Amino acid sequence: MLLGLICASCSLLNPQPTPQQRAQYLGPLLAAAGFSTLPVDTPAKTQILKSLPPLKVNYYLGKGGEPHYWLADPYECRCLYLGDQAAYQHYENIRLQNRMLRQQQETAEENLEASQNMEMDTMSPFGPGFGSGMMFGF
Repeated sequence: MLLGLICASCSLLNPQPTPQQRAQYLGPLLAAAGFSTLPVDTPAKTQILKSLPPLKVNYYLGKGGEPHYWLADPYECRCLYLGDQAAYQHYENIRLQNRMLRQQQETAEENLEASQNMEMDTMSPFGPGFGSGMMFGF
C-alpha cells in the first residue's frame, strides 16, 4: 500500500508525456537527423498507419540487406518517418546528446538548490539546521 502511494506521488512529480507531446518532441528530432516524411493522405494509408505501432522506431531490411528505419506518427504529423542507417545513427546521437544535457541541467539545478539551502542555514541566528528562524516566530 505504502509503495503504491509512493509510486503514485512520483508519477505526479514526474508525469509521463502524452502521445501527442512525445510526437511533438520526436518529429523535429527525426527531421533534424535526416528522416523524410511520407504523408498519410488517403483513407487506405490512414488504415495502414493505424495498424502500425505508434511512435516507435522500427526497421526492415531492403533488397540489398541494408536497414531502412521508420516511425509511425498518427498524433502530430499523421505521417510515416523514413530514414536510412545514417539518419538512424544521427537520430541516436541526438537522443544521447539530449539525455546528457538533461542530466547536466538536473545536476545544476540540484547543486543550486543545495547551495541555497546552505545559505539559509548560515543566516540562522541559531546556527546550521535552524533555517532563517522565521518559522519560530522570531
